[in-house]
Amino acid sequence: MNQKKISRFLSLVLRHKPEKIDLHLDKNGWADVNELIDKIDDLDLNVLKSVVKENDKQRFSFNEDFTKIRANQGHSIKVDVQLKSKIPPVILYHGTAEKNIKSIMKKGLEKRNRNHVHLSADEATAINVGQRHGKVKVLQINCKEMVKDGIKFYLSNNNVWLTEFIDPKYIKL
Repeated sequence: MNQKKISRFLSLVLRHKPEKIDLHLDKNGWADVNELIDKIDDLDLNVLKSVVKENDKQRFSFNEDFTKIRANQGHSIKVDVQLKSKIPPVILYHGTAEKNIKSIMKKGLEKRNRNHVHLSADEATAINVGQRHGKVKVLQINCKEMVKDGIKFYLSNNNVWLTEFIDPKYIKL
């Protein structure tokens, strides 16, 4: 299995479906590295370290002694990755498909099956994220007003900004 396939599979089992390989995640989303390696053919610690280090989105982290691994964010399963509340920049960005704009401007940005709405610090990243879903549109999010209104933000270990929900009044096309 090449590194890209391993990375995609890690995203699946560490963020969404650990049961696919009967993998145990603790309440903070950590999996035992040896258990993970035992359950995936042709995976060893060196390959796993390389996949984590070279993942372009830095989706995964090891603990200090490389005995545990987890996804940094993007979970659809209930885990507490121990995010700390943080004040975001005045504006953040969200890339989405053009076909979603009408619904977003009516209902807002919802986390849906994830634990948070994901935001980017720059337009280029938002474009990269949004283009996976069709013709991309980048939304500007007025974080200054959201913070003023008491809404919390979190910054994941891989620098993705997270929040629970974004009301349309904070969104600009």
